[in-house]
Amino acid sequence: MSKFNLELKLEAINRYLSGTAGAKSIAKSLGVNHEVLRMWIRQYESHGIKAFERSYTAYSTAFKLDVLNYMNENGTSPNEAAVIFNISSPGIIRKWRSQFNAQGIDALKPKKKGRHRTMDKQKKEPVAGSIEALQAENERLRMENAYPKKVKCLSSEQRKITNQDKAQVVYELRLEFPVNALLKLAEIARSTFYYWINQIGAPDPDEELKSLIQGIYEEHKGRYGYRRIRDELWNRGHRVNHKKVQRIMKELGLKCMVRMKKYRSYKGTVGKIAPNVLDRQFKAQKPNQKWVTDITEFKLFGEKLYLSPVLDLFNGEIITYTIGSRPTYSLVSDMLNQAFERLSEEDELLLHSDQGWHYQMKQFQHALKKQGITQSMSRKGNCYDNAVMENFFGILKSEFLYLNEFASIEHFKQELAQYMAYYNHKRIKSKLKGMSPVQYRTHALQVA
Repeated sequence: MSKFNLELKLEAINRYLSGTAGAKSIAKSLGVNHEVLRMWIRQYESHGIKAFERSYTAYSTAFKLDVLNYMNENGTSPNEAAVIFNISSPGIIRKWRSQFNAQGIDALKPKKKGRHRTMDKQKKEPVAGSIEALQAENERLRMENAYPKKVKCLSSEQRKITNQDKAQVVYELRLEFPVNALLKLAEIARSTFYYWINQIGAPDPDEELKSLIQGIYEEHKGRYGYRRIRDELWNRGHRVNHKKVQRIMKELGLKCMVRMKKYRSYKGTVGKIAPNVLDRQFKAQKPNQKWVTDITEFKLFGEKLYLSPVLDLFNGEIITYTIGSRPTYSLVSDMLNQAFERLSEEDELLLHSDQGWHYQMKQFQHALKKQGITQSMSRKGNCYDNAVMENFFGILKSEFLYLNEFASIEHFKQELAQYMAYYNHKRIKSKLKGMSPVQYRTHALQVA
């Protein structure tokens, strides 16, 4: 931007004050930013023509501190402070503030004029064993002791130390130790340090989003990773990219607590009780079209518990479940009777299971035939044929069993009932378009 003489500045100011034109149109005609013009106007209104009678001014350290203290106490911007103190450019004040934040009051002291000789710039190394050498070694050891203590206060088991944390520690110790030595100890670049220091005090643009992510993570007890949290944010009307959610979770030290498991088995012969009608076609077009079931075991307080649920492949919803201390047939029959209450006369259902002895019993086959249900069974020793049920058991144990502590068997059953309700009504899935199983089924029925 070219410099403007006094006459041009006064002419522009008078045009604005007379009301013949607005600030933006005047600034455009001069080829200058309209904020610069407004700065001239405020300076003129505060100090008159003297505001533009510039000569070289060497500002003292005390004057610089007065300006910075006035800004801190009154919340004044550099532009406003430049007008009040009749400083030619707000950029000068910004430079003072940056220097003070980085290096303290010494940075505000006037620099000596003239070119320094090379020998003056290079500090002579103290002689080994001298008092100066011992003092320098003592300062170094003090710094190496103080820095890790500060860093330890910011780190935790879940949260790793970041460059922002290192910059904050260097900033706190800058008045006690040389900044260059601290940066070398922290292993961060000078530019990185000044970048984060300039962010201190600035409002965090992601503050609201961080609060939402923290709340969702805690609400679901650490079961959600960044993808599912992104889906929940979308459900709440916040369109956020999954990479941003991942970055923020990393900053907050939030990590999904679920441990994924892989299942391996071998292919066996086709069962003789019922064929593998499902044949790994795990998608259903409507509710109560394809169900899967199985039994899993829990070991708690030296006892064993057996869980028998039935799952709808349309939306992954747990239709019902039973739990008992022994894997008797009544565990399965009671589950069937409860599940049959969900059926209507129009439903044409396929029920798939493995080759467990419960599902090979005549009573089980008769109960299915009475309801007009087609029976399907996995091949022997092949859990992939019932992979959806196996996957649910893995989720149940990772999200529920391994992440909680139980006081008794009854407490476990109470918590299990709460988790089942949570799984059906609140736990969202990406393949269900970010909805829970019950929400997805309700939405599908409304559309139909």
